[in-house]
Amino acid sequence: MTQEKTKTEKIPRQPMPEQPPEVRRRNFDEVPLGYDAETAAKEAQRCLQCKKPACVTGCPVEVDIPGFIKHVADGDFKTAIRLIWEKNALPAVCGRVCPQEIQCEGLCIVGKKDSPIAIGNLERFVADTERLQGTGDLPAKAPATGKRVAVVGSGPSGLTVAGDLLLKGHSVTLMEAFHKPGGVLIYGIPEFRLPKDIVASEVATLEKLGLEIKCNTVVGRTVSLDELFEEGFDAVYIGVGAGLPVFLNIPGENLNGIYSANEYLTRANLMKGYLYPKYDTPLVRGKNVAVIGAGNVAMDSARTAMRLGAENVRIVYRRSRTEMPARAAEIHHAEEEGIEMYLLTAPIEFIGDDSGHVTAMKCLKMELGEPDASGRRRPVPIEGSEFTLDCDLAVIAVGAGANPLLTQSNPEISLNKWGYITADPETGKTTKKGVWAGGDIVTGSATVILAMGAGRKAADSIHDYLKLGW
Repeated sequence: MTQEKTKTEKIPRQPMPEQPPEVRRRNFDEVPLGYDAETAAKEAQRCLQCKKPACVTGCPVEVDIPGFIKHVADGDFKTAIRLIWEKNALPAVCGRVCPQEIQCEGLCIVGKKDSPIAIGNLERFVADTERLQGTGDLPAKAPATGKRVAVVGSGPSGLTVAGDLLLKGHSVTLMEAFHKPGGVLIYGIPEFRLPKDIVASEVATLEKLGLEIKCNTVVGRTVSLDELFEEGFDAVYIGVGAGLPVFLNIPGENLNGIYSANEYLTRANLMKGYLYPKYDTPLVRGKNVAVIGAGNVAMDSARTAMRLGAENVRIVYRRSRTEMPARAAEIHHAEEEGIEMYLLTAPIEFIGDDSGHVTAMKCLKMELGEPDASGRRRPVPIEGSEFTLDCDLAVIAVGAGANPLLTQSNPEISLNKWGYITADPETGKTTKKGVWAGGDIVTGSATVILAMGAGRKAADSIHDYLKLGW
């Protein structure tokens, strides 16, 4: 090892400055504040520029991570963003919400003996620098092919397919059921974690590349897949996500003041409940809030409730901390903001008042038994351990299912036993000719970057189909 690399390894990982917890817990401004150019360059200098970079292997869209980091270290941010764009149409989003710790950073060689390179922070820096200070230059496009592709759903999977196919020279129309594009990036992830203007900027870049967007379009209701082909589309990609709420099926769950996380976050985010009183979106603002579940959606719900004025917010989870599926950073931020963790606790009943509003939640303490099908230890009730938690607002964040609106009207598309679309994992092809699918509607609820990885594979397959046929 050279002396230069030895010195490089001794540079500590550069922390991202953040809003203080006591301040941010009552506002919706973004929590991490971003790197400046000097900090980004210093962090980039820690990269060893491996000959066989494991970090790229860990990236579902295979960004040239050492390549763009080298440009950051050299101060060439313009070339860095263009290198990222070759593989990733949403770098400002991914830099903020990807679980880098289990993907690219989790495989970083520097992380074997030290903290891994802050790949996500650097990606965010490069994307933000281009958005705020860049020239506005766009990636190069291939000559127009004359082929038309319809993309159903404007979440991370659909946006990735759209971006890739536009660069390959195809005409793309994006169809979104809601009144704004972005899918889960807009309705699911709160402002303090992913600002709406960041998503809007990424979408605007795709529009400059030629993307046509049709909102308020429910494919499967306002227009069918067959009608899309009749209108002249040559291929269709389905990326509608997994937006069907899952509930606990316990007594009292129909009381007022109990939301699915889907509805709660949609009201707070897409319908701008967080901007009250400018937007007077109907939304219960509880003082004692219980959020059931421990994934990223649960953390988003709990932290949103705190910002909407709650006095006490509790995460209620039937397993232990070790099994919590949320990112470590999200759990850490939630605890910093005063959110309590009621672990090894399972709700068994909601209690209401005479007006039908929830006032409390009856719970059981649990202990962990043998692993179940998920590989996590199964929670087992402890007899006689019942207790009651006060709550005037409860949010159920225990997962989501496949929305059946589109699939029910297309029996030619094969589904699995959970109602998700069956698609080839390498190509995204469905059982209906000319139709591809990817993201949560295929895998069930997963991460933004995994949905983007599925979109990348599908875009390559659609491109081959448009050139060569099915």
